[in-house]
Amino acid sequence: GSGFFFGRSRPPAPIAHVRKRIPTPSRYVTLVATFTILVRQADRGGNILTRMPRHSRFQSGGFVFHVLNRRAGRQRLFYSEGDYAAFLAVLNEAQQNFALGILSYALMPTHWHLLVWPENDGDLAEFMRWLTVTHTHRWHLAHHSTGTGPVYQGRYKSFPVQDDDHFYTVARYIERNPLRAGLVASAESWRWSSLWQRRQECVPVQLGRWPVPLPEDWPEYVNGVETEAELAAVRESLSTGIPFGDESWRLRTARALQVRAVARPRGRPRKPF
Repeated sequence: GSGFFFGRSRPPAPIAHVRKRIPTPSRYVTLVATFTILVRQADRGGNILTRMPRHSRFQSGGFVFHVLNRRAGRQRLFYSEGDYAAFLAVLNEAQQNFALGILSYALMPTHWHLLVWPENDGDLAEFMRWLTVTHTHRWHLAHHSTGTGPVYQGRYKSFPVQDDDHFYTVARYIERNPLRAGLVASAESWRWSSLWQRRQECVPVQLGRWPVPLPEDWPEYVNGVETEAELAAVRESLSTGIPFGDESWRLRTARALQVRAVARPRGRPRKPF
């Protein structure tokens, strides 16, 4: 019978010539590349395809987020004071390039914590991409390790934080990290944190204004007793990405950001019988 080629009928080719119509590997590559370009162009116009991000970080404007990333293989990320200072320099540059406030931070030997407040949708993702890519490049140059593999374990972890007492809990969790890890006797003694910075005249990073008042006795609160329940609640959001706040806010925020409102049960699901 007749075949069709771009809407025009044509007689079938002889059997001896059928194989000539099969695209060669190079033609396959061209077809795939062409299709990819068309998809991207259509996606930018929003007429055919709408890109679906893996996570709601693209709709993060206006929410406070706790963000964490660590060295690949849980190796040391910061070996010297120069390493810590170099990261803070990159962090300061990143802040100047994006509409995002840095509210708290703590740099640990193998990882770092940030509490950030992006102004617009997409700012968080772009900020983190620039920060990690730039720091990775400079870290490899400083350690003469270019081409040896990734510096970070992968994509950063983040969760939104309600701007009430829950904010204090997360900010305390971040700035208390050096004390919890036994690196210092008091949290404000750790030089590579926002808690130390607030007590100094030098400003390695421009800290943003909090969405809640900063208590005058904040250092005493950070150094105070931290309950296991408080610690477990923050770590659950950190491991699952669920919003950290009261139940009604958590549900609203989960719907707005299209993330889970509750953690998935661990282990295999129960059998129905």
